Amino acid sequence: MRTAIVATIVALTPALTAPAAQAAAPPDIPLANVKAHLSQLQSIANANGGTRAHGRPGYLASANYVRSQLDAAGYTTTLQSFTYNGATGYNVIADWPGGDPDDVLMVGAHLDSVTAGPGINDNGSGSAAILETALAVSRQALQPAKHLRFAWWGAEELGLRGSQFYVNNLPSAERARIKGYLNFDMVGSPNAGYFVYDGDNSDGTGSGPGPAGSAQIERTIQDYFTSIGVPTRGTDFDGRSDYGPFIAVGIPAGGTFTGAEGIKTAAQATLWGGTSGQAFDPCYHRSCDTTANINDTALDRNADAIAYAVWTLATAVPPVTVYADTFETATGWTVNPAGTDTATLGQWERGDPEATTSSGAKQLGTTVSGTNDLVTGRLAGSSAGAYDIDGGVTSIQSPPITLPSASTLSLSFSWYLAHGSNASSADYLRVRVVGSTTATVFTQAGAAANRNGAWATASASLSAFAGQTVHILVDAADASGASLVEAGIDNVTITR
Repeated sequence: MRTAIVATIVALTPALTAPAAQAAAPPDIPLANVKAHLSQLQSIANANGGTRAHGRPGYLASANYVRSQLDAAGYTTTLQSFTYNGATGYNVIADWPGGDPDDVLMVGAHLDSVTAGPGINDNGSGSAAILETALAVSRQALQPAKHLRFAWWGAEELGLRGSQFYVNNLPSAERARIKGYLNFDMVGSPNAGYFVYDGDNSDGTGSGPGPAGSAQIERTIQDYFTSIGVPTRGTDFDGRSDYGPFIAVGIPAGGTFTGAEGIKTAAQATLWGGTSGQAFDPCYHRSCDTTANINDTALDRNADAIAYAVWTLATAVPPVTVYADTFETATGWTVNPAGTDTATLGQWERGDPEATTSSGAKQLGTTVSGTNDLVTGRLAGSSAGAYDIDGGVTSIQSPPITLPSASTLSLSFSWYLAHGSNASSADYLRVRVVGSTTATVFTQAGAAANRNGAWATASASLSAFAGQTVHILVDAADASGASLVEAGIDNVTITR
C-alpha cells in the first residue's frame, strides 16, 4: 500500500528536456503514413504464411522493408544478424548523421510477430510509429544535439533475443555512450490504455525506479499527454520488452504502452473510454492481430508522443552539474544543525546501511550507487525496530552550496520512506532548501499502513534560489508514538 506525496513544489522541466534554441518544433506525425507502414507489414505477412516471426521469411522481408525506407531517407543502416533456436534473426540499426557521438539517444521497437499471426499491433504499431518518426527526422533535416539511433529488434517474442544480443555485443565504451533508450511496444491496442513506464517509481509498486535519467524520460512523455488532455498511468519495468537489456546495464529508459492481455478495469474505462472487463488487446498473440486490430486514436496520439519525446530529448542542452553528493565520502553534512532535534534513536548519519525487515523491507541495505547513503540509523540491531527513528524529529543539513545566478536550476535526489502499520500521517520524510527564504520541496507523509522501503527519485525547481548560497535540509519524524519508521536519501544533485 502506498501513501501520497502531500506537498511538493512543482518540478522544472529537467535540463535533460530543455530544448536547444535552434530546435524545430516536434512534428505532428501523420496517422495515414503510420497506417501505410502497417499495411505493408500486413501484406508481407499475407505473402509469407500469415506471420512475421523470427526465422520466417516474413520477418526478413519486414526488416528489409524498414531498412529500405531508412536508406532512402539518408540513414546509415546495419542489418545485424544473430542466431537463436537454430534460425537467423536480424536487428535493423539506423543512425542519423550528426549529434554528439558520446551522447546517444536510442529509440527502439520490436519488429517480429508471434508465429500465430501477423503481429500488427504487437508490434507493428511500435515499429511503424518509430519508423515514421525517423522519416520525419529526415524530412525536417533535424540537427539534434544528441546522436540519434533507431532500432528494430528481432526475436523479442522469444525472450528479447535481438536487443539482448545488441547490448551484450556492444563494447563497453560504446555502451557508455548511450544515455537514454525509448521503447515502444504495442501503441495501438484496440481497447487502449495510456501507460508510461514508471521511471521514478512514483507508483511505489513492483520493480524500483529505472536507472538515473529514467524519471526525466517519463516526465517528458507525460508532458506531451498532459498537453493534449490525456491522463496517463504508470506501468512497471517488469522486463517484458526490449528496455530490459538496457536498464540491466544502467541505461535510463522509458516509453509508452497501450496494453496487452491485461483486463481493463471499470476505473480505467472511465478514465480512457473503451470497454471494462475486456483485454486491452483481445487479439494479443492471435491470428486476428491484423490491421483491423488497431485503435487509430491511440496510435495517432502515441506516434505524436514519440515524436515529442525524440525532438525534446534529442535537442536538449546537456545539463551542467552545479553540486552532487553520492555520500561515498564525508562532505560536511551536519546532524541536528539547529539543535532542535528530539529523536532519541535512528538519527540521520552517513554510512553503509544494514538491511532490516518487518512485514517487508524497512531499512534498505542497498544504496542507489556505491556503498553509503544518508540513513536513519544505519545498523540493523536485534530487530527491525532497534535503530529506527524513535522519539520525534531527526535532521541533517548539507554544507553551503553556492548557486549560479540567472540560471534554471533543478534539484534531484533518491529517497525512500518505510514504516509499519503502526505509523500515522504525523510521520514524514521532508526536504527543504534554506536560503534567504526556506522552501519545502518534498514531503512524503506516513500512514497507518505498512509501507516497504523502495528507492524512488524526486526533483524540484531551485530557480528561485539562483545566486544565493543555500543548504539542503532533510528531516524525518516518528511523531506518532512507538511506530516503526525508516528513511534514506542518496545521490543529491543540482543541475543547471
